[in-house]
Amino acid sequence: MKTLIEIHTLQNFAPSNLNRDDTGAPKDAVFGGTRRARVSSQCQKRAVRQHFSELVKQKALVSDDIGHRTKRLLDALTKLLVDKGRSEREAKEKARLALAAMELIVRDDGKSEYLLFLGQREVSAVADIINEKWDAILAPESAAAEGKKPGKAKKHAAQSADPELKNALDGVLDGGKAVDVALFGRMLADMPEKNQYAACQVAHAISTHSVEREFDFYTAVDDLKPEDTAGADMMGTMEFNSACFYRYAVVDWEKLVTNLQNDAHLATKGLRAFLEGFALAEPTGKQNSFAAHNPPEFVAVSIRRDAAPRNLANAFETAIRVKKDESITKKSAEALARKSAILQSAFGGKEKTYVLNLAEAEVNRFGTAVSTLQDLLDKAVAAVKE
Repeated sequence: MKTLIEIHTLQNFAPSNLNRDDTGAPKDAVFGGTRRARVSSQCQKRAVRQHFSELVKQKALVSDDIGHRTKRLLDALTKLLVDKGRSEREAKEKARLALAAMELIVRDDGKSEYLLFLGQREVSAVADIINEKWDAILAPESAAAEGKKPGKAKKHAAQSADPELKNALDGVLDGGKAVDVALFGRMLADMPEKNQYAACQVAHAISTHSVEREFDFYTAVDDLKPEDTAGADMMGTMEFNSACFYRYAVVDWEKLVTNLQNDAHLATKGLRAFLEGFALAEPTGKQNSFAAHNPPEFVAVSIRRDAAPRNLANAFETAIRVKKDESITKKSAEALARKSAILQSAFGGKEKTYVLNLAEAEVNRFGTAVSTLQDLLDKAVAAVKE
């Protein structure tokens, strides 16, 4: 029986530029025929992963429970080997050769060709193998590799490696039971068999209403210039908007457990951390300029069995409009609840929904009301395991 955990949030941000495009403007999209504010799924996932790092500091997770996306794997391995008593120069060379045996080439600047998303346990395991197989890690004969194209040179390095070393290294890239790797997946271009398919899907957040970009004209003054000198010493413009965002994500529980090597306890911790992070984590774009720290005022979590996912964005296909003294968050929540009821009536399916409704919206019988986010998380996680 397939179990899906869906989270829907409505979050009204004060003027801000949370996620900007290549021109520095807030990202947007056309939806339902009108221009909407947008925050990309990648931006939201990054915020959640940063929340996981905070949970490690709070000891709700341990450092081995999360991964790192980096081009600096060589530096990480070198540090671990130095901690084991190896010299830095030899450690760096052995690590470089070991990575070459895995067909992961390190460039002259010490970085890999592309970002690698690896669990901390995987990185530690690679370092352990290098330390254990130290004497077997030897440079291939340079003459054999000379003149080869990068792709062929990479394969030559792998083929020249000690077979036991290569088998040992190939066996450690299993996701490392890292919660974020299990949730968001990864692609390793040189080792497609080590890819991990995501247990979680995150939608681009869109505003429930139409938006227009606004511009802030700013100036700055040189504090040390003579008092009798008038005029600004710097000026410019910054684009921003203010929007009530609908945010949605879905987690496949069985896939999450599988990705975490059937560790249901860790999957439960990871699910709770994700739901909490999705509700609380904010993009950091331009926050020093806008300080738009506005928590969501409507959060719903649904646990659904043997059913297809249901993104409720079409509740806002017709942009929400409000009259004087009306709350756009409240009207958006009421539209969301109506859309959910319509879809449930048409398609059915078993579900349990828990709702934190700070907007005091009239949502009829949409879910079971809770009074705190922690209560919402407790009830949602318990319902998954029923």
